[in-house]
Amino acid sequence: MKAVIAGGSLGGLFAAHMLRRRGWTVEVHERVEQALQGRGAGIVTHPALLEALRAFGLPADDSLGVRVAERLVLARDGSVRGHREVPQLLTAWSRLFHLLRTALPDECYRSASEVVGFEQDDECVRIRLSNGREIEAALLVAADGLRSAIRKRLLPGAEPRYAGYVAWRGMVDEAVLSAPVRERVFPHFVFDLPPHEQLVAYPIAGADNSVEPGRRRFNFVWYRPADEHGALRDLLTDAEGRHWPEGIPPPRVRPEVLAAARHAAAEVLSPQCAEVIAKATNLFFQPIFDLESPRLAFGRVALLGDAAFVARPHCGMGVSKAADDASALAEALAGTASVAEALQAYERRRQPEGTRIVAHARALGTYMQAQLRTDEERAMAERHRSPEAVMRETAMPITPGVAVD
Repeated sequence: MKAVIAGGSLGGLFAAHMLRRRGWTVEVHERVEQALQGRGAGIVTHPALLEALRAFGLPADDSLGVRVAERLVLARDGSVRGHREVPQLLTAWSRLFHLLRTALPDECYRSASEVVGFEQDDECVRIRLSNGREIEAALLVAADGLRSAIRKRLLPGAEPRYAGYVAWRGMVDEAVLSAPVRERVFPHFVFDLPPHEQLVAYPIAGADNSVEPGRRRFNFVWYRPADEHGALRDLLTDAEGRHWPEGIPPPRVRPEVLAAARHAAAEVLSPQCAEVIAKATNLFFQPIFDLESPRLAFGRVALLGDAAFVARPHCGMGVSKAADDASALAEALAGTASVAEALQAYERRRQPEGTRIVAHARALGTYMQAQLRTDEERAMAERHRSPEAVMRETAMPITPGVAVD
């Protein structure tokens, strides 16, 4: 009962904890040498995520982040276009990673160590690591993210699909915001909806995971269309002319690209949200992709988290889905002596859910695409662009097994 987990981010850590609770010995291998960083990314918690944390004996209360009670949609002039009561607990990637990593014994987590190959038979899976070491295990879990090398070997045709827009991201210290923004905007889950764009912003813990008023941060995601062969290519080209098709490292983004984004914020966003963009010191962007894997189980190898499915961020389900995947995997393995049979049961349970979440997130984001290719996409775009629909459906829990309207 030894498992090797490729990928030491949140999905890999959830898998490690779930399997250890079922009596498995685990080794997590993360290719990055230094401690992983989430660049301050915010995370909307859902019941499945909080349930998983409680199962590990980790805090799932207000110490996890910041609670909000209401959602607001701001108009171009800064007035409120709509509001909706939606109590939620909002946390940060760094906070979750710290909790999960600290709770895992150091001997279970190997940095600067990457799974570079594997072979399997009825007895075990033999895994080769980047440091030359070879391991025999009963199970290999691929939790190595959107660009999973393991998935690429097993499913070479399952490639991420560009969604037609990018997400500008960043955060601002609560203390540097103007008094009107701190008092009237910061306490809420905020939307700004220029034509074919969307900004989402909400409070999260600040430095050292502090949730003390005055020391928190305002996290934002600003979606903007970018044609794949025009605007996107320019955005992904650095000052030396090198093109980064899978995503440009933030330090390589050209200064004029950052300046143009701040200028656009002042032109199209509400004054409050434009201030947030102007004061963000870590402004960067990511192309938005989605991904669906037709299979999750391959003998003794399982795909999990973003290695299996990547949904556009509008559902806010990425981390919760990884926790659900890890829970389903551990439960399946507890129910049979055959790893291969257990992984087939895991696939039957999670593959439809992953497909459903990706489809829902795609529908929510359709109206921001640079191009609408079909009548179906145009209909989805029309349905999901109203303030009421955005407040009702964005970053809300999706009940497993229930059709999404």
